[in-house]
Amino acid sequence: MTARRIIGMETEFGVLEPNEPYANPIVLSAEVVEAYGNEGSGSSAVGSIRWDFHGEDPLNDARGYRIERAAAHPSQLTDDPNFVAPSGDGPRLQRLERPESGEFTRPRAANAVLRNGARLYVDHAHPEFSSPETANPREAVLWDRAGEHVIAEAMAILKRRGREIVLYKNNVDGKGAAYGSHENYLMRREVDFGDVIRYLTPFFVTRPVLCGAGRVGLGQRSEVPGFQISQRADYVENDIGLETTFNRPIINTRDEPHADPQKWRRLHVIGGDANLFDVSNLLKVGTTSLVLWLLETEIPLALDSLLLDDPVSATWIVSQDPTLRVGLEMRDGTTKTALEIQQVYLDVVRDAIARFGQPDFDTQEVLDRWQEVLDALKKDVFSAARQVEWVAKYQLLENMRVRGAMDWNNDKLRALDLQWHDMRPERSIVRRLDQAGQVERIFSQQEVAYAATHAPESTRAFLRGGLIDKFPENVAAAGWDGIILDVPGYKDLVRLPTIRPSRGTRPLVGQMLESSQSVEDFLIRLTKG
Repeated sequence: MTARRIIGMETEFGVLEPNEPYANPIVLSAEVVEAYGNEGSGSSAVGSIRWDFHGEDPLNDARGYRIERAAAHPSQLTDDPNFVAPSGDGPRLQRLERPESGEFTRPRAANAVLRNGARLYVDHAHPEFSSPETANPREAVLWDRAGEHVIAEAMAILKRRGREIVLYKNNVDGKGAAYGSHENYLMRREVDFGDVIRYLTPFFVTRPVLCGAGRVGLGQRSEVPGFQISQRADYVENDIGLETTFNRPIINTRDEPHADPQKWRRLHVIGGDANLFDVSNLLKVGTTSLVLWLLETEIPLALDSLLLDDPVSATWIVSQDPTLRVGLEMRDGTTKTALEIQQVYLDVVRDAIARFGQPDFDTQEVLDRWQEVLDALKKDVFSAARQVEWVAKYQLLENMRVRGAMDWNNDKLRALDLQWHDMRPERSIVRRLDQAGQVERIFSQQEVAYAATHAPESTRAFLRGGLIDKFPENVAAAGWDGIILDVPGYKDLVRLPTIRPSRGTRPLVGQMLESSQSVEDFLIRLTKG
C-alpha cells in the first residue's frame, strides 16, 4: 500500500555546437561526459570511474524469449558486445582476472560513474544521465533534477576551455529524431506480464495530460502546424515490443532487472517526456508506481472498462488535443476522455488503498496532487500552469501566438519551444518562470546541488557512491548490480555484488564506510561473520 519502490530515471539530452552545426553529436557527447568525468564536482577524485557492464541484457524479452544477437538491431546492443551477461549472481565476493596493465591506461570509454551513484555516459548519440536508484517518487524527482545540475556544470567546464556545447532536456529535434527519457520501476516478478500490458496501456496512453512537456509541431518531422501535449507521442508506433529507438511501443518488454530475476522485473518505460517541472515529474513516477502497486495487489473490475480500441492511435489523439475534450473509442463501444480515464485509475487506486489502512506520506502526497491536477484540468486547463509543464508551455506560446497573429509554424514559436529546454541558466525559459514564482517547486536549488554530489541514502546507490567518494583509486568499475574493486596486494580484482537494490544503504553500511581505513578494511568488515 505505497507509492514507494525502487525507481530510476534515464535522460538523454539533445546536443549541438552552435558554431559547428554539423559537428558529430557522438563526439560532442563524449566531450561532455569526459569533461564532467575529469573535472565535475560530482566526479571522483581520480577522474572518470569505468562502467561495469555485468548484468546488462538488453535482448531479453519479458514475454519469455531472448533475441539472438545476430537478429538484433545494432541499436539494441547496448551491453558489452564481448561479454555474455549471466542471469544473476550470488551474494559472495567474486575474483576477476586482473587485466594487463596497458588496459588500465588505454583511453576510457565515455562513461563516468559519479559520487552520487549515477552514470553519465554516451548513449547512441546523446549524453545520458542515468540517475542513481531511489526509493520513492520524491527522491526520483530530486536525483533527476541533479542530472540537470550535472549537465549545466559540464557545459560550464567546456566553456572555460573555449568550447560552447549546448544541451537540451527535451526529446525531439523537430527533424524526425527522438531520444529517450526512460523510467525504471522494480516490480514483483509474480505479476502476470499479460496483466501489465492489458492494464497499463490505457494508463500510459493518457498519462501525458499530467506530465507531458509540450511540443510545437505535429508529426515526427513536425510537418503539420500545431501544438501537442507530449514530445514522444508521435513516435509511438506499436503497442508492445522490445525496441526503444525504432518501432517504439507503449509497453517495452525489456527484461533486465539488475536485481534477483527470480523475484523482480524492471519495468522499463520508454514513452515519457523529460520533465523540467517537479510536480509533473512527481506525478509521472508517483502515479505509475501506485498503478503498479495496484497490479501487484489486486485487479479491480473497473480497469476492464478502460481498455482502448486502438491504443496507438489513441496516443496520438490524446497528445494532439490540448482541450482535453476528445473522447477515445473504448473496446466496450463507449468513449472516454483522457481525464475520465485518469480519474478511474485514481478512484480504483484510492479505494484499494483505503481498504488496506492509512497511506504513508509519499502515497498521500501523490494521491492528493493527482486529484488536484485532474480537478484543475477539468475546470480550466490553464489553472494548472504552475504544476503541469505542457500547460505552462502552451499558455506562454499561445499568448505569444495570439498577440503576434502567428501561425503554429512560425519560427519564433519553434525557437521558443527549443529554448524552453535549454540547459544554459542564462537562456532557460523555465528558469525565468521559476525565478518569477510561476513554477511550483518541490525542491530548492540548494537541495538539487547537494544531490548532484551525494547519493540517496536509501538504496545500494549509497554504497556505490560511498566507495567512489572514499576510495576512488580502488574502484576499477561500477555498475547497477556490482562494484569492481582493486585491492592493493590482491592478485585479482574483487567484484562486490549489489544484486539487492534496497541493501547497501546508509543505515546498513554507512558507519562501516566511515570507520574503514582502507578498501581492504572495508571488505573485511563487510564480510566478517
